[in-house]
Amino acid sequence: MKTDIEIAQSVEMKPIGDIAKKAGIDDKYLEQYGKYKAKVDFSLLNESTCPDGKLVLVTAITPTPAGEGKTTTTIGLSDGLAQIGKKVMVALREPSLGPVFGIKGGAAGGGFSQVVPMEDINLHFTGDFHAIGAANNLLAAMLDNHIYQGNALNIDPRRITWRRCVDMNDRQLRFITDGLGGRVNGVPREDGYDITVASEVMAILCLSNSITDLKERLSKIIVGYTYDEKPVTAGDLKAQGAMTALLKDALKPNLVQTLEGTPAFVHGGPFANIAHGCNSILATKLALKLGDYAVTEAGFGADLGAEKFLDIKCRYAGLTPSAVVIVATVRALKMHGGIPKTELAAENLEALEKGLPNLLRHISNIKNVYKLPSVVAVNRFPTDTDAEIELIIKRCKELGVNVVLSTVWAEGGKGGTELAKEVVRLCDAPNDFSFSYELEGSIEEKIEKVVKRIYGGSGISIMPQAKKQIDQLTALGYDKLPICIAKTQYSFSDDMTKLGAPENFTVTVKNVKISAGAGFIVVLTGDIMTMPGLPKVPAAEKIDVDKSGVISGLF
Repeated sequence: MKTDIEIAQSVEMKPIGDIAKKAGIDDKYLEQYGKYKAKVDFSLLNESTCPDGKLVLVTAITPTPAGEGKTTTTIGLSDGLAQIGKKVMVALREPSLGPVFGIKGGAAGGGFSQVVPMEDINLHFTGDFHAIGAANNLLAAMLDNHIYQGNALNIDPRRITWRRCVDMNDRQLRFITDGLGGRVNGVPREDGYDITVASEVMAILCLSNSITDLKERLSKIIVGYTYDEKPVTAGDLKAQGAMTALLKDALKPNLVQTLEGTPAFVHGGPFANIAHGCNSILATKLALKLGDYAVTEAGFGADLGAEKFLDIKCRYAGLTPSAVVIVATVRALKMHGGIPKTELAAENLEALEKGLPNLLRHISNIKNVYKLPSVVAVNRFPTDTDAEIELIIKRCKELGVNVVLSTVWAEGGKGGTELAKEVVRLCDAPNDFSFSYELEGSIEEKIEKVVKRIYGGSGISIMPQAKKQIDQLTALGYDKLPICIAKTQYSFSDDMTKLGAPENFTVTVKNVKISAGAGFIVVLTGDIMTMPGLPKVPAAEKIDVDKSGVISGLF
């Protein structure tokens, strides 16, 4: 069997102008980056009179090393909708170089359900992440320079909250001391780096709806506090104009294609375990404007990406999903039932029964908390038995949710047509979308509602430092913002070893910080980190380029 990159390289791509024409994008809105990539001017949103299409969210069970295939399903479903005659657009996030060179690999789909050119998408693409990193680090440079040049704003170097960033997994940079080497080389202080996808600038780009909105959000970024504990913003440093100049092109969504020629927007890439985990609002709105169906995904399990998509992105963008697809595999559910990865090929109904509560809790959340129509898409593997599939179907039907088998990895759009038909049916079903919490509650109340209603926990434990931070943010008037909980992606709880659907657990809140520009409060739980590290054998060791410039080893 060919690898993902071999499959991607074997398919002849259509010129991006043809893809734009298929999507209904006039050439005047198109800025081409070579033959197969382009940016789209979002002024199209204001100038188009087309009604919005139906929004379909693809999410998944709690991820395991066995894999679920959420992005692959998103792409395959889009191609499946196209195969049954629907005008469809897909909207995805851009991959981060950290996971590409780390353990997870690329994020352009897999098998015969991919977006291409996959090498470009997984590497530098159109330079969006570099622009985000440059804007982030410009603000850091202006902040430290302000202190060095006399500190007119009275900034306390011990209370600086803004960190530099780099789009790489590099644990060595988590905590550093900089400004060393004497008076002319800066003011010594403790510092650190985040991965670019965790930067507030990334979140701001993905939540902005215009250049003006982008600039206003950037100006609100809090970079630290004065000696008398007053917040200092990027606007105070007069940094927002230059930052916007760096980001003006990055704000435009990127247009590419699936292997079957379905138009695809790939834009923005915040992680869902440490950020809000969704592609840009502008890309999603363009997809809705251009397609009868817009299919998008949100990172990791539904407790992370879907929760943030629904409670943060939809709230700010005024979006209402028409249907939700929850992706699962028999293999992953058996891992949630306690079976090691080496034993997943054998039929094991007992382990599957033990692991199924994870899927059922996600289904219940989408149906009963958010009140949205949903379907379970099971990525079928050759080792899955009929008895295992029947057990999943039986348990899901008890909750009133259908199960559709998906073979998009092996068959592309053809393997997603049954799922596409069910999604079309769901999009016409009654919809009473609601959020998991309202903004009026306190910060503690909102955290507790997510923990109890979405995670299935019994409550929260707030560390003294976090309590002090909550009190300060409340006093500053930020308590009515949405919350963005950063936690492990491997469990409903904040303990990655608790698989399945754990109960009677508390979530420990260690730190609470404000992303005033993005417009949400970040709640750090458990052992979550904003700068990952590389594994013992990073994927980078297998990536290579031949003398003709053909890349191998990406997956």
